[in-house]
Amino acid sequence: MLHSLIKRVDQIVSLERVSAHCDIPCKIYDPIHAQIATLTIIRMMDLIADLPDNNLSISQQSTLCRLVEQKEEHGRKVKEEIRVIWGDYFKQPQFDQFPEIHALTHEIMLLASKAKQELNRDDALALLDKVNRFAEIFWTTKGVKVYTADCPYLPSLPTVYPDLKP
Repeated sequence: MLHSLIKRVDQIVSLERVSAHCDIPCKIYDPIHAQIATLTIIRMMDLIADLPDNNLSISQQSTLCRLVEQKEEHGRKVKEEIRVIWGDYFKQPQFDQFPEIHALTHEIMLLASKAKQELNRDDALALLDKVNRFAEIFWTTKGVKVYTADCPYLPSLPTVYPDLKP
């Protein structure tokens, strides 16, 4: 009932549709989403590489389509998560502390696009390095120490984590 009332008001007043991640000051940011998305891209590339080179069965073709779709989706997710943190969290004090953040963010955007376009694992690994550096900078600006450890799932690659122990 409420939904139909709002819809009717929208037809009369013509309210503009909006969407946002964090254009209000929620201050909840965490680069782990971008890191997991990057690891997912690498994992999808690994699974694609495990498929036969030719004569894919219908089932294997379906698997390939799903793997590529997930690789693409996670490439978009990397870009969105990094863009939001860079645009909404980083301000002049952080820019002064880490002037590389602009170039780093741009490099991440380019590498995420490349990871979506191609199946070059080396590019995806370079993306992980850049996203990990972004995470390291992010946590450092918050006064949180970081450590690097292999993620506990495939592809088992080095990932930067905040050290939240007291």
